[in-house]
Amino acid sequence: MASAPLAEDTTPLAAKGTTETAEPAADRRGGDGGGRGRRQGGGRSGSRGWRRVLRWTAVVVAVAVLGAAGAGYLYYRHLNGNIKQDDLNLGDSKVAEPTPNAAGQTPLNILLIGSDARDTEANQKLGGARETFGSTPLADVQMLLHLSADRSNMSVVSMPRDTLLQIPKCTDPDDGQVYPASDGRAMTNESLGHGGPGCTVATWQELTGIHIDHFIMVDFAGVVSMADAVGGVPVCVDANIHSRDSQGHGSGLKLEKGTHPVKGEQALQWLRTRYGFEDGSDLARAKAQHMYMSSMVRVLRENATLSSPNKLRRLAEEATRSLTVDPGLDTVKKLYDLSNELRKVEPERITMTTMPNRYVGSRVEPTEDAEQLFRLVRDDIALDGKDAKKKTDGEKLSDDPAAPDAEIAVQVRNGTRTDVLGPASGRATTVTGQLNELGFSSAVADGSTVLSEETTVVRYPSADLEGDAQAVAQSLGIPLSAVKRSTEVSGVTLVVGADWREDTAYEAPERDDKTPDTADILNGADDEACMHVNPAFTW
Repeated sequence: MASAPLAEDTTPLAAKGTTETAEPAADRRGGDGGGRGRRQGGGRSGSRGWRRVLRWTAVVVAVAVLGAAGAGYLYYRHLNGNIKQDDLNLGDSKVAEPTPNAAGQTPLNILLIGSDARDTEANQKLGGARETFGSTPLADVQMLLHLSADRSNMSVVSMPRDTLLQIPKCTDPDDGQVYPASDGRAMTNESLGHGGPGCTVATWQELTGIHIDHFIMVDFAGVVSMADAVGGVPVCVDANIHSRDSQGHGSGLKLEKGTHPVKGEQALQWLRTRYGFEDGSDLARAKAQHMYMSSMVRVLRENATLSSPNKLRRLAEEATRSLTVDPGLDTVKKLYDLSNELRKVEPERITMTTMPNRYVGSRVEPTEDAEQLFRLVRDDIALDGKDAKKKTDGEKLSDDPAAPDAEIAVQVRNGTRTDVLGPASGRATTVTGQLNELGFSSAVADGSTVLSEETTVVRYPSADLEGDAQAVAQSLGIPLSAVKRSTEVSGVTLVVGADWREDTAYEAPERDDKTPDTADILNGADDEACMHVNPAFTW
């Protein structure tokens, strides 16, 4: 979003709080715990005025990004005290931060979570389903917001709540309770009940290999209060719709054909609607959420509905009270700094997608196209296809000079195992021999473990070894874009990937950097999108 108040860049937040009408009790799976948030206070004096702090909050509404600097010591402390905090990652395994680009910039990944918690009177009234009152909350909306390293574009990836995957072992830092890894595959929305939002973050990282920097979580009441404070957001349906069937299932959304502004509880109904949109699946609901998010961004950019100090103050109150965040975002100042980053992206460079998937019974699982989408995000390649230059960003030689080849200690590992093929025998030994012949006499093969690595990669732990790692890559014809900094290794480490299962000469594979069509792409500037109404739910 551009140079106007940060409200413009906020879309994803409103949508993250979305969830659907309660499913039957048998369809709500989860363990004990979850849904806790610790109050976090703090404050700093400021002197830039009310208007800016309140304008700041407009951002949170659209993407959990607030846009203002200080506004007086007491009020600043008050807003900080509204914000709830929880740990970022409750899993054991960590994903290394991405390697900075030539300008020293790194991408920013934020997981937006919508909780279906029915833990307060307001949430119970909005969520219904009395049999679920006080039960373990579910992460029924999960969206990854990826801001590119150069801040030129933004990608949003939604994961359906009933995606089957492995939930990793998570430990609740509050009481030390350990939630073992799921026995087989479980629905991704159950991760929230395994200690809190930090387990949902861990689950995403395990599946995607994407390093997540922050999370922002909101519940039913938060979505309604913020949507009401912001004002109407235009949405479109191609026929009259009433989301309610004969058994009482549905969000209750009732709209006439055409474009209408929705706010407050009606906005929540739109974001939760599954019965009535297209095939009645979570996939259709994700599409509706993307339309709402895009529209929210455009509304906040195009009009001055938040010019009133009273409206802005109300929005600031509602937004900060509705959020649970990680420690990296637990103050107004931190959220403001984040908003300054997000505001740099224009709607035309925002791409919204849904994780490619296929049905497994009534659930879904990721497909091969999903891994393609995750790779594009990991490699910081714009999903709108307008960043071809990014493919050569990684070819910059390090300023750190390489040591003599014979003095560079290299550990070589076999990473050729895939989902369908076993590891290629002896690859670490073969490639080590090739390095020795090239003069890297300190290279050794590590046969202790066999890994699964899609493409060959050279990893190094610290800046003083980057030049050494690049020298190893160049000697074998491996592109410098495959040289990655990682805290998971203690020295220069070459992992022979599934793209190099034979021969001693490496040939870099041609990569398709196009966003899969199965990702259901929506551009943030598309103001003509309209949801298709299932004929069984029209009137």
